[in-house]
Amino acid sequence: MAVYYFDLRDEDALLLDEEGLEFSNLRDVQEEAAKSLADMARDAVHGARHFSTRYMAIEVRDEEGPVMQVRVNFEVTRWQ
Repeated sequence: MAVYYFDLRDEDALLLDEEGLEFSNLRDVQEEAAKSLADMARDAVHGARHFSTRYMAIEVRDEEGPVMQVRVNFEVTRWQ
C-alpha cells in the first residue's frame, strides 16, 4: 500500500495534506479524490452568498510527486 496526499485547491489557495491516506490502487485514489471534490463543491454552494464562477481541485501526490488532478469549474448564471 502506498500513501497518497490530497492537496485542496480553491481558486488561488492551496491547502497541503500533511497526513495522507493509504491506498492499494489508483482506482480507489481517484474515487476518493472525486468524492472529496464533490463535498468541497457542495460546501461551497451552501457557504457562499453568491459567486459566478469558481475553480476547485484535488491534486493528488505520492512520495515521488504528482499522481493526478480532479477538478471542477462551477459556474452559476442568473438571469433574474
